[in-house]
Amino acid sequence: QVQFVESGGGLVQPGGSLRLSCAASGFTFSIYTMSWYRQGPGKERELVATISSGGNRRNYADSVKGRFTISRDNAKNTVYLQMNSLKPEDTAVYYCNARFQQSTSYDYWGQGTQVTVSS
Repeated sequence: QVQFVESGGGLVQPGGSLRLSCAASGFTFSIYTMSWYRQGPGKERELVATISSGGNRRNYADSVKGRFTISRDNAKNTVYLQMNSLKPEDTAVYYCNARFQQSTSYDYWGQGTQVTVSS
């Protein structure tokens, strides 16, 4: 059974930092590409950052480049998102995603964690 435990969200002032964690179980974490998505109020879900299975390739949305860092610990089956210099427009529900594609695609989602940036 695939399960995710997301944590680290909350209320932070503009310019502050948060670190999101997503601990996964029920699948072979180390072979999956992991990503963070977010969905702000009244907006569509958007891709924030992606990290390859081995952790050597990372990609970011233009809106978060230089401020957010995605990382993973395959020994702990956990992916992280370090968010610095937060802005009100970063307010959203953040979701972790696991994806593996071969002849069949496997796509799993976390339950989401709320991040609110406000003074």
